[in-house]
Amino acid sequence: MADPIAFTTDVVEWAPWIEPIDLATATSEQRASLTETVSNTKITAYSLVLAHDPAALGERTPLFNKIMYAPRGLPRAERELATLVESVLNGCVFCASVHARRFVELDQTPETMASEVVARIYAGEDPGLGSRRAALVDYALALSHTPSRATAEHLTALREAGLGDLEILDLTHAVAMFAWANRLMLTLGEPTGPVT
Repeated sequence: MADPIAFTTDVVEWAPWIEPIDLATATSEQRASLTETVSNTKITAYSLVLAHDPAALGERTPLFNKIMYAPRGLPRAERELATLVESVLNGCVFCASVHARRFVELDQTPETMASEVVARIYAGEDPGLGSRRAALVDYALALSHTPSRATAEHLTALREAGLGDLEILDLTHAVAMFAWANRLMLTLGEPTGPVT
């Protein structure tokens, strides 16, 4: 058995256990499902695996982009923070690496502080966040673990920390998207990259 991949901010690759479709022999429906990519990046092995079900992929990618890149509502850095803690909870090394890097890039506090927050999250320590982000992380973890763990008290804490209804809805959507995405990625393949 290979050594486990450690949580990291380095770029981690993903290797599928299912043969990805071959673009050269893909059906017109499969090619159409790949016309929109996540954050308008290249077509990945993950997308080529998901293209085995082109109808689902054709819905998934636009939904992902709308949830993670909406121009209003919850700030993008906070979406990335929520999906980072969820990815760590779910054990998805690939997603955690992506969201950790994006959080550090987008956070408005000094980069060293954002990097320290990520390091503490990876170590399972209190990330040392202010009340707004602490409430956000608590809600994301509760919702990720088991949705019924997210209670009215979590919503009260979010509102008391200054989040409006649209921001809470955005947070819920981001957490829900990655509750599904992490588990699907972990089911269909494994991370490859820096090892411990």
